Amino acid sequence: MTNASSHITDGGADPSYGSSYHVPVLCDAVVEHLITNPAGCYVDATLGGGGHAAALLDALAPAGRVIGIDQDAEALSATRARLSDAVAAGRLQVVRGNFERLAHLLTDVLELEAIDGLLLDLGVSSHQLDEADRGFSFQQEAPLDMRMDDRQGLTAHQVVNDWSEEDLREALWTYGEERAGARIARAIVDARPLDTTTALADAVRRVVPTREEVKTLARVFQGIRIAVNRELKALEAALQQAVDVLQIGGRMAVISYHSLEDRRVKRFFRHGNLQGEPRRDVYGNPVTPWNELTRKPLRASDAEIEANPRARSARLRIAERIAEPDLPAVP
Repeated sequence: MTNASSHITDGGADPSYGSSYHVPVLCDAVVEHLITNPAGCYVDATLGGGGHAAALLDALAPAGRVIGIDQDAEALSATRARLSDAVAAGRLQVVRGNFERLAHLLTDVLELEAIDGLLLDLGVSSHQLDEADRGFSFQQEAPLDMRMDDRQGLTAHQVVNDWSEEDLREALWTYGEERAGARIARAIVDARPLDTTTALADAVRRVVPTREEVKTLARVFQGIRIAVNRELKALEAALQQAVDVLQIGGRMAVISYHSLEDRRVKRFFRHGNLQGEPRRDVYGNPVTPWNELTRKPLRASDAEIEANPRARSARLRIAERIAEPDLPAVP
């Protein structure tokens, strides 16, 4: 199969795979470029509302199957109900867990030797954003929660009210890429205690220009959410474990929504490490477990963005697992 193009021109998604829970982005592209063996085993490690999983099941042969992993109990419940026939037929297996423990879930829990494909659709689902009591959005009043897994201890309330000003500033800069992080962190500390998303948003609004409110709030909430859920650490762990769980010739697809995620995926697919440092053998050939199929990320078409505005920032990268040369490597 030739390398994927840099733009999807046919809409990028079949609307039939969307649901009230979530509309999957770049669905057609994921199916087209991820499946190499129609009778194989594919893992959607961010199952969500099951849109991508449904599309994969439709494209696979009857012997093909999908493993769906998600840490959000509401997502698992919604997908079990939506795809109950596939679950009953044994074509879809649903597992609760964080893809940070991908190898453990696949090897130890499910006793799989290797898989043919792996999908990560990063970020927050439409349902999580729209469900007010989850606390992910600054546009609705809710308790400061932001946990994707309600079993974990750390919440946004603890980050906002208990973290030091310095730690808050670091989170806003590192995870939200917010240049005014120092000023905003001071405003948050001065306004404590803060119990709701509305109270947090009001504290931020006091120290930013009105014209920059929306983008600043989006970055602040992103930074706190990533800190709460350890999202970048989980992504790094999943990328490293993918090398071990994918068989040679298997593919990995990752949809990211901001540069912090995309930069890590790009480095890992291109060089086989998170530092983005090229490694070569004694003959000068690159040493990497990946063949990068998308030098530039795939993006949603105008038609898909019009139908689903949240697809605007989505970037899809795909790589194929390859055998590394059996030669001594040098830095």
